[in-house]
Amino acid sequence: MANAADSTPLLAGITIVDLSRVLAGPFCTMTLANMGARVIKVEIPDTGDDARAFGPFHNGKSLYFSAINCNKESIALNLKNTDDRAIFEKILEKADVLVENYRPGTMEKLGYGWNVLHERYPHLIYGAASGFGDSGPLSQRAAYDMVVQGMGGIMSVTGYPDQPPARVGVSIGDMAAGIYLATGLSAALYKRAVSGIASKIDVAMLDCQVAIMEDAVTAYDKTGELPGPKGTRHPSVAPFQSFAAQDGNVVIAAGNDHLFKLMSEALDRADLAADSRFTTNDLRHLNIDALQAEMEKVLRTKSVAAWLEALNAKGVPCAPINDIPHMMQEPQVAARNMIISVQDPVAGTIKVAGNPIKVVGSPEPSTYAPPPELDAHRAAILAEFAGEKP
Repeated sequence: MANAADSTPLLAGITIVDLSRVLAGPFCTMTLANMGARVIKVEIPDTGDDARAFGPFHNGKSLYFSAINCNKESIALNLKNTDDRAIFEKILEKADVLVENYRPGTMEKLGYGWNVLHERYPHLIYGAASGFGDSGPLSQRAAYDMVVQGMGGIMSVTGYPDQPPARVGVSIGDMAAGIYLATGLSAALYKRAVSGIASKIDVAMLDCQVAIMEDAVTAYDKTGELPGPKGTRHPSVAPFQSFAAQDGNVVIAAGNDHLFKLMSEALDRADLAADSRFTTNDLRHLNIDALQAEMEKVLRTKSVAAWLEALNAKGVPCAPINDIPHMMQEPQVAARNMIISVQDPVAGTIKVAGNPIKVVGSPEPSTYAPPPELDAHRAAILAEFAGEKP
């Protein structure tokens, strides 16, 4: 008989000092905070995280900042000021992880590079996210999401043929780096627990873009065929795209021969599965224009809702193309607690994305702590770490 699940959050008891700003680092620390880590944002006095100035705003508070910084605390420290440095170092004495996303060399100039910190605080794990990492000819170059999307190849395969290159609609350069950094830090925490040795995790945004290119590198290397944008089509599986129906578009992903047969039956076009042009995935991919034309002859006769019902009845993967309001109203999204209401004292009730990492048997919070105002936790942090009375 299985033991009752422990409801303790995965990273309960872990304290993270977060020097990062904008997105890559804060997305990492948000991921860790949502798993139970305590995250203390150390921000620049007066201005704080750059993202505090990013719109849109509500009651003067950045909704961009709010989306990425729930469940965190804030203290403003000037790391060039002697008194503030003393406070920072008191916090580091008890912290488990330091996260920063400055250009390589910045922390060394402040006197807080990995070598110095590792000698002084041997328990402290160090996580760094930057455009190009600690090594290589571009290490010192500045980068934002758009820079690494351009350099990493993803823009060359995004959008439609014969159109200018397109940016992925979210900041995948930053967020992929944040996810990889969170993964590396979680592994470093495990290593420290086993061996007692702390590590530095060096994550480059460009590296992460290369890493998420699916099979593009391998396929190009062996075939010499240059991948390019294909709209909603998959580069090697068919039918696996968006199709026009009577009142909109429906996504159909029949990823193997069996599913294609079921899809053909759902469309009342069993002849498609027997058509010599479409009997295998390779043939369907080769003849995708003809296949799309045959499918859309039928699909245009009924609504998206009607086709979703027919396809789901056969077990064929399919979906509507939701805009943000429809995504937020999806019953499945609600059932998985993926839209969280946050009571913010400045912006009022705001909604943010929930935690996609589910721990079976452990209850999830129904709300998050609001994104902190700049320096909001100063008194409590000083009382805890520096021994100052609030």
